Amino acid sequence: MILSELLTAIKPIQVIGATDIDVHAIQFDSRKVEQGDLFVAQAGTAVDGHTFIPSCIDKGATVVVLDNTAYLGEPKEGVTYVVVKNSEEALGRLAHQWYGCPSKKLTLVGVTGTNGKTTIATLLYKMVRAMGYKAGLISTVVYYVDGEAFPSTHTTPDALALNSLLAQMVDAGCQYAFMEVSSHSIAQERIAGLQFAGAMFTNLTRDHIDYHKTFDNYRDTKKRLFDGLSKEAFAVTNADDKNGLVMTQNTRAHVHTYSTCNIAEHRGKILEEGFEGMLLSIDGQEVFVPLVGRFNVSNLLCIYSAALCLGFDKLEVLRVLSTLQPVNGRFETIRSAKGWTAIIDYAHTPDAVENVISTINEILNSQKSKDESRKPKLITVVGCGGNRDKGKRPMMAQIAKRGSGQLILTSDNPRDEEPSAILKDMTDGLTEDELRSTLVIEDRAAAIQTACTLAQAGDVILVAGKGHENYQIVKGVKSHFDDHEQVRKYI
Repeated sequence: MILSELLTAIKPIQVIGATDIDVHAIQFDSRKVEQGDLFVAQAGTAVDGHTFIPSCIDKGATVVVLDNTAYLGEPKEGVTYVVVKNSEEALGRLAHQWYGCPSKKLTLVGVTGTNGKTTIATLLYKMVRAMGYKAGLISTVVYYVDGEAFPSTHTTPDALALNSLLAQMVDAGCQYAFMEVSSHSIAQERIAGLQFAGAMFTNLTRDHIDYHKTFDNYRDTKKRLFDGLSKEAFAVTNADDKNGLVMTQNTRAHVHTYSTCNIAEHRGKILEEGFEGMLLSIDGQEVFVPLVGRFNVSNLLCIYSAALCLGFDKLEVLRVLSTLQPVNGRFETIRSAKGWTAIIDYAHTPDAVENVISTINEILNSQKSKDESRKPKLITVVGCGGNRDKGKRPMMAQIAKRGSGQLILTSDNPRDEEPSAILKDMTDGLTEDELRSTLVIEDRAAAIQTACTLAQAGDVILVAGKGHENYQIVKGVKSHFDDHEQVRKYI
């Protein structure tokens, strides 16, 4: 692409050099730079990309985009320098232009919030495909270009990978694209330049404070997705969350609300519930869905609201909702021949753990035990990830202990931290009496085995924290580990 055409996507502060030159490729990783490339220098969180400008020019970069003029130096002959206000935003807009503005050729819908993003984006993708349309998905679990799956690297990939995926969806004839929009991707401008037809808000609870520093920063970052919507777009928000209307207070989009207990445009409630699914009332219509939990009622209402915004028929939406299966690692049920049930769930925040545990207990309390001499109990296996927000560790232990008949604390993804140190942070949230009845088993496989050994007929084992993940990172080494496989081994 000619540089002058590429630069129409941004508003440079200054351009030094020729703009009638060919750009071979856009790079932000200095290691990938080749002859004729455009290199975008970003400050980064660990290493400042501006320091690699000289080496990129030596490799053949003919265009350098930067936002720190301290690294400009003496301009080299044959190199064009583009000074911008924000390199991260420039990368997003340049990537969108490079790939032919794919979001303008799709109906692109984003979903943000702390919990529920994967379920909502995935089930919307499945819904429109079940209705006969081609669609794409960008999620924590997997990326899909119509029916072709690609491994997921991030909840929201980097700007180049993201726009490449959207362009592939366009080439495959997709009409819709559904994507999770993480707070990191908004803060780092990975979605800059994208044209969203709509956005959805799920809920907001403590998460990623290690990155955003404060809850207010985290909330305000999420809000930017809605602030950027056009007046032709729609915004669907959760009226049950105190931040739901905060998200949409400055948006130009058409706002639609959903709720399980407050006044809203779309309302839903549980009529009957079991581990096989729920009978719901949604806007006065009864529908059985093979998902469980009040949190999933909210997720389904969000999906329902968005589907109506997209112009789909109400009854057809409800019909397809009744056929949708749980997403991998989201309240997945595995039955034992001995009569106990295991549930695999990605819950890794205090709010998510509390939602899953309260749902399980509601179902257990509503069911009659075949053995009147004992009450079925919940055995919870949970840990916390390393190199992440330490403040939520004691909170998660407290919540899990309060709602479980037996708590087993274990490792999640320790990453570069000592597993014992993470477990110490969790046990600090428990009293001496609570600790005496809590098992602390550092090895996750052994913890799951212990839970399966302790379980009796009617009991439920919750294995929380990893869900769809099939790996564990210990001291920087990534090894295969799958909670599903471990549970099935001991069944």
